[in-house]
Amino acid sequence: MAETVALLANPRAGRGRAARLAGPVRAALAAQGLDVLVLAGESGRESVELTGQAATQGVAAVVAVGGDGLVHCAVQALAGTDVPLGIVPAGGGNDLAGVLGLPTDPAAAVAVIARGRTRRIDLGRTAGGVWWAGVLNAGFDSAVVARAERSRIRGPLRYDLATWLELARLRPTPMRIVLDGRPMERAVTLVAVGNSTRYGGGMLITPGALLDDGVFHVTVGEAMTRRQLAALKPLVRAGRHVHSPRVTVHEAREVTLESPGVPAYADGEPIGPLPVTTTCVPGALRVLT
Repeated sequence: MAETVALLANPRAGRGRAARLAGPVRAALAAQGLDVLVLAGESGRESVELTGQAATQGVAAVVAVGGDGLVHCAVQALAGTDVPLGIVPAGGGNDLAGVLGLPTDPAAAVAVIARGRTRRIDLGRTAGGVWWAGVLNAGFDSAVVARAERSRIRGPLRYDLATWLELARLRPTPMRIVLDGRPMERAVTLVAVGNSTRYGGGMLITPGALLDDGVFHVTVGEAMTRRQLAALKPLVRAGRHVHSPRVTVHEAREVTLESPGVPAYADGEPIGPLPVTTTCVPGALRVLT
C-alpha cells in the first residue's frame, strides 16, 4: 500500500510560482509511488488547521510548496510531532530551504522528499506559543516589514520605499535584552535572534547559528546613524557585519526583548509588539533533507 503525503501550497508565493508548481509537484510525487492528499488553505490559519488534521490522520509527510511563510504555517502544526516536513522552494526568499541545502529545482526537491531521509532541527517558540524556524527580529528591519505591509503599493517596490521611509526616521531604540536571565540595556538599531543563519532572501544576519546546536545566536546592532547603517547593510549578505564594532553577537537558549511598541517578526511573519520571550527547543521538527 502506497504511503500518503499531504501537499500544501501557497498560491500567492513567488508571484504565483507555487500555484503553477502545485500540479507538477503532485504528479511528480505520484510518479514516485506516493498517494497525495492536497491541502487547499485559503488563509494561513486554515493552512495550519489542515496541516494539523493531516498530521493526526497519519500522513507520512507534509510537503510545502511555497516560501518561508508557508513553511512557518506548516511548522505550527508539525512542531513536536514525528511527521516530517518536505519543502519545494517556491517563494521569494526560501531561507530555511537554502540553509538546509535543498535544491531549488522542483524535480530535484521531489526526489529529496521521495528518498525519505530526515534530520531533526531546533525551533524557537515564543511564550505566546508561536513556533519559528529561522530568525526572530525586532528593530529597523521589522519596522520596514511592518510599514511595507501597511502600504497600498504591491510588489518589491513597497519594501524599497518602506526602507527609505524608515531610514529617514531612524532613531536609536532603547531595548532591554535578557539572555538566559542576564539582562542588559541597550540603545539599538536592530536585534536578530537566529535559530538559522539567514533571513530576507539570503542575508546572513546570524552567520554562526546552527539548526541543531540547541542555542540561538543573537546579533545586536547598536545605535547607528543613517550613514553607518547604510554602510553596514551590504555586509549582511556575506555575514561580514558581525566584525563591525557596532555589532555584538551573543548565544542564549532563552531570549527576551523588551521595548514597548516595537514590532517583532519571525520567519517574516508578524509575532506582535514587544515584549517577546522565545526559547530554543532542541530537535522539535523533522525535515526531509
